[in-house]
Amino acid sequence: MNKADLIEEVAKVLGTKKDAQAAVDCVFATISEALKKDDAVTLVGFGTFKVDKRQARKGRNPRTGEALDIPARNVPKFNPGKALKDAVN
Repeated sequence: MNKADLIEEVAKVLGTKKDAQAAVDCVFATISEALKKDDAVTLVGFGTFKVDKRQARKGRNPRTGEALDIPARNVPKFNPGKALKDAVN
């Protein structure tokens, strides 16, 4: 399922594709904004979105073998909730 498929499913509930797209875009934007502020987003029964901090480290270019520095960075992370895990299994 991609974003367009998700919008189609939400449109079945809301009635119009325009309203469904606005709702889906709003949810994604709200989650993104919260993660930018380093807040966790917990959706009970679904899971938790949070920001994980990766430390700076040494890496190696696989083509040349040259050593390089990989800077520290923030990455989004999702931990599924128990209800989602149970639904998949």
